[in-house]
Amino acid sequence: MAFSPPAAFEFLRRAYGAGRLAHAYLITGEPGSGKRELASRLAGLVCGPWEGASDPLKHPDVHTAEPESKSRVIKVEQTRELEKELQMRSSMGGLKVGILFDADRMNAAASNSFLKTLEEPPANSLLLLATVHPEMLLDTIISRCIQVTLTAAPRQEPSGSQKRLLDLLARFFDQPKPTLGDVFGLVRNFVLLLAECKASLQGEGAETLKREEARYEKTTDGKWLEDREEYLKVSAESRYLQARAHFVDTLLQWWGDVLRQQHGAPALDFPSHREQTHSLATRMTTPEILRRLGALEGLRENFGRNVQEQLAIEVAFIKAFGEAEAAVQK
Repeated sequence: MAFSPPAAFEFLRRAYGAGRLAHAYLITGEPGSGKRELASRLAGLVCGPWEGASDPLKHPDVHTAEPESKSRVIKVEQTRELEKELQMRSSMGGLKVGILFDADRMNAAASNSFLKTLEEPPANSLLLLATVHPEMLLDTIISRCIQVTLTAAPRQEPSGSQKRLLDLLARFFDQPKPTLGDVFGLVRNFVLLLAECKASLQGEGAETLKREEARYEKTTDGKWLEDREEYLKVSAESRYLQARAHFVDTLLQWWGDVLRQQHGAPALDFPSHREQTHSLATRMTTPEILRRLGALEGLRENFGRNVQEQLAIEVAFIKAFGEAEAAVQK
């Protein structure tokens, strides 16, 4: 059963008031459904008011971990630090709260580390996991949490670049027998999509600089404009890395839809491609789908390690789509 965020909070508030709050909750729902807000409100409820800030996530007894900005992965060092903080005495004398945002992005080591925390939770603590993709978590983690599913936010249409990527995937799987050559064709198209995105962002930065040069060249020294040019270049690169991560998320959402179709989940990230993902769901086993998801998670991690982009994409796509040839031929 799915709850609206207010209804979910009221349910948890009553459980807390009756002394029946569990030690761990898994908050799931689509992007924008209110997972972060619910976790924050619950943390504020159990930790109580304090002097200093109105944001419950800044409470001294609330400890959080989420994907690092560059790698988009939760590392084992983060989960270990979270457990260490929860083992310490409460600053305000009440409960301590540990929150994992985007919990599906824990790498293998972090997942195993956090599983131990769930198995032996620190005293007087509440553990919250929030994720769009609970299917990416270890079954043993899911089994140790009470799941709270939030109702879907109004669905947004895929962006233009997302639609292009989805069309590439649809054309790839519409082939009766994709070959390794077809996989490399998919790689080339994906790399081209990234290159076009980067060029567009760099072009926007160049246009901004051109306008500012015309406006300020007579009122500022050359050093300011040089600094501004460098800033715009760095900004364009940062926006490109975010866009690249979004493309990888789209690939993960595609395979996530395959997994959801296999298990009869009604809500899909890309309902417009329901037929293609359903076809794959009927031809593949769950372990096969999870291996492909794992390959794309590996791509996200390699991007965070600054592995050469083209090489990282080729390796991940061979694992995520190359083996799909056998499944499509079944």
